[in-house]
Amino acid sequence: MKTEIINVTKSYGKKRVLTGVNITAESGSCVGIIGKNGSGKSTLFSVLSGIARKEEGDFLYGGESLFSSKKKRRELLGFVPQTPPLMEELSAKDNLSLWYTKDALELSLDEGVLRMLGVGDFLKTEVRKMSGGMKKRLSICCAVAHDPRLLILDEPSASLDIEGKEKIAEYLTLFKEKGGTVLLATHDSLEFEICDKTYLLKDGKAEEFSYDRSSFKEMFR
Repeated sequence: MKTEIINVTKSYGKKRVLTGVNITAESGSCVGIIGKNGSGKSTLFSVLSGIARKEEGDFLYGGESLFSSKKKRRELLGFVPQTPPLMEELSAKDNLSLWYTKDALELSLDEGVLRMLGVGDFLKTEVRKMSGGMKKRLSICCAVAHDPRLLILDEPSASLDIEGKEKIAEYLTLFKEKGGTVLLATHDSLEFEICDKTYLLKDGKAEEFSYDRSSFKEMFR
């Protein structure tokens, strides 16, 4: 299945943030999106996930508009924003219980994403007592509870240690191998190693970008 972002535009007041973004991704691939702070990466993901309204353009999966069908978007899309959308006063297990049935939770702890991301190690810990890495891994587990085919992540490994980054990279690689599609915004060169294609978001548009370590460093000087 092909994912297509077609001429998506978005403004805040008089400021035009996205002026016509076009991105394509094939099933079983990861597309990385690079751009300086304020370039519109988070805005784009907010529009795609339905948090913010688009002005123009479309978002297709297999030729079907996810902008036109909220139900289809909920079924197909998992979204992990920069700030983990978790209930701070609840434990990891209680947060997961909002998304998983009891049987599905136990199965995932035994052999699924919860085990892969090591969430079982802090299952009884309250979110407000967790490190940033724990929160991010827990957020990913919540976002994929309904087995989405398209996963959007906004800087998933920001401020994480190497172990946390490796766990997330391992999961995203497996997600691709199962035919899923990943859209990934990041400033982390390690994450771009798992990307099959990259785009540079600049001046409100996305241009395909040939990633290598030297060019990546040059972008943020």
